[in-house]
Amino acid sequence: MASPALVALPTDRKQIGMHPFLAVGEKYVRAVINGAGCLPVLLPTLVPSLPLREWLAGVDGIVLTGSVSNIEPHHYGDEVSYEGNLHDPARDATTLPLVRLALELELPLLALCRGFQEVNVALGGTLYQKVQEQPGMLDHREDTSAPLEQQYGPAHVVDLAAGGLLAGLAGVSQVRVNSLHGQGVRTLGDGLLIEATAADGLVEAFRHVGPGYLLGVQWHPEWRVTENPFYLSIFQSFGQACREHASRRQQRAVP
Repeated sequence: MASPALVALPTDRKQIGMHPFLAVGEKYVRAVINGAGCLPVLLPTLVPSLPLREWLAGVDGIVLTGSVSNIEPHHYGDEVSYEGNLHDPARDATTLPLVRLALELELPLLALCRGFQEVNVALGGTLYQKVQEQPGMLDHREDTSAPLEQQYGPAHVVDLAAGGLLAGLAGVSQVRVNSLHGQGVRTLGDGLLIEATAADGLVEAFRHVGPGYLLGVQWHPEWRVTENPFYLSIFQSFGQACREHASRRQQRAVP
């Protein structure tokens, strides 16, 4: 019997009291299990970082999760960070090189919200720090005073690119998604192809044009993944890519 595909989830570094903790949101872990059908393993974000190439040799995919923190703006431009903008430099130091390495190794990668932005920055793209302050742009943030069910409920329509991966999964040209972000793509990174846009033109999803599997979405498909057929199809697509990678990896390991 083949071993399950292993999916790495880089951690957030959080200060709790006097001690730093490394953590991943439970909803992402459950989505890897129940949506992708894979086994999650946590990739510690340490400074200096772990030897990523050696570490990734034992896994079959990566999920870059959302987070309350944002990428430090010096990684994509010369803007200063605004007051109150939460950062996680340990995560930046791990995930930005991780994206480029995953492409090199053709390791399946699913990027969500902050992870979506990490892929864009890692590949030379830039971000708006406050989408809602850009002329003609909508406010894509959630109401933090609302119950979680409302915060993660359908917020707006996205248009899916004809012939794209997401359009094929959805079987339609438009879907409604949740929206819980203040930052967003300003300029697209190298090798990325738009998969979905919001009504204001903001890029909501992309994939990489090279070999392998790299899909990024600005929304949160991990939320109650088994209850939303479109969200579930995203994780199932990723899980299939991970299982194919696992099969190749395990075959290479047989003497």
